[in-house]
Amino acid sequence: MMTRVHVIGAGLAGLQAAVELCERFDVTLYEAAPQAGGRCRSYFDATLGMTIDNGNHLLLSGNSAALDYAKKTGGFEKLSIAAEAEFDFCDLETKARWRLRPNAGKIPWWILAPDRRLPDTAGLDYLALAKLLFAKPGQTLRPFLGNGDMARRLWDPIFVSALNTAPEEAFAALAAAIVRETFAKGGEACRPVVAVDGLSAAFVDPALSYLQGRGARVAFGAKLRGLAFEGDRVASLEFGETVALAPDDKVVLAVTAPVAQELLPGLSAPTEFRSIVNAHFALPAPKNMPLLTGVVGGWSEWVFAFPDRFSVTISAADRFMSTAREELAAHIWDEVQAVAGISAPLPFWQIIKEKRATFAATPAQDALRPGAETQWRNLVLAGDWTQTGLPSTIEGAIRSGLAAARLVNQ
Repeated sequence: MMTRVHVIGAGLAGLQAAVELCERFDVTLYEAAPQAGGRCRSYFDATLGMTIDNGNHLLLSGNSAALDYAKKTGGFEKLSIAAEAEFDFCDLETKARWRLRPNAGKIPWWILAPDRRLPDTAGLDYLALAKLLFAKPGQTLRPFLGNGDMARRLWDPIFVSALNTAPEEAFAALAAAIVRETFAKGGEACRPVVAVDGLSAAFVDPALSYLQGRGARVAFGAKLRGLAFEGDRVASLEFGETVALAPDDKVVLAVTAPVAQELLPGLSAPTEFRSIVNAHFALPAPKNMPLLTGVVGGWSEWVFAFPDRFSVTISAADRFMSTAREELAAHIWDEVQAVAGISAPLPFWQIIKEKRATFAATPAQDALRPGAETQWRNLVLAGDWTQTGLPSTIEGAIRSGLAAARLVNQ
């Protein structure tokens, strides 16, 4: 009889763990919600009359774990991967536009080419990225980026979106980890990757099909209410009904940090979180508009130009949590028009405020992140809030699922 593995939570961390384990073990995946994907999924929005994502996510071609997961499960073809590393920007204050174009090789000669870098900058201005790679424990990001015009126009938009935390308090080592795996490897690792048909089509639905095709069971509406322990192992799971565990059964707990702390009192985990605002507008973007544009000098940070809509992301958005949705929609739409070069009345819109979108990527909060291994021999953890060495990202979530699967496989 095959050993059973109970994966609790069908976000990307839980899905990855289940995918890695389903061919060797008898896997059951439990999810409290009616659908999988957690904070990375698509849904039909009746206001817009279309399917949208509950949050906009950008990957880079250097996110190897996420891309390998998509290839394995069959969702890779649903990803749009840019042929080259190109990042368009629009400064709403100065009306200036530019395109950042790192070259493909590891030697960054692009910083010497005026048409590839930020206007009115010199090659030496980009040494901040190199210095960042040598950040010491506890250092925050702002001293590396500075407070000048280059930080405002380039570094802040990039790193605020990557860490969802203001540079003044963000952990420099987490920013360095991103640079090390993307920009430091050259433009080939920096090509933008977008799930143009939706996050579920690329990362969720294919994984569910993969699991079901290999005999794994998926139970929705199954909220774990508690765990019972006997000595150094989990003895049973309480879902309203008790699931007793055989001596060799394993458990992967892939829930959010707050839920994990409720289930495992005394667990060290992040306790502070940062918000994200996503705005969606039901108007097709101009066909000649870049898929992604970074915005400087406004509320918006990144504008996604999809064939059926505009989508906007604002990271580190705690300051907007009390702002009326109508005010957000009107203001952001004015900025979208400026970025897109269009004039149109406010279309049907949707504002999604995620108050606890990610853990706060500060040195203190990073120090609270636990590893995948626990004191119980048959229980491991997964989730982007565990110690992956990365901030709260799709890549981090996928890697946490891989780490949990490796421990189960030992």
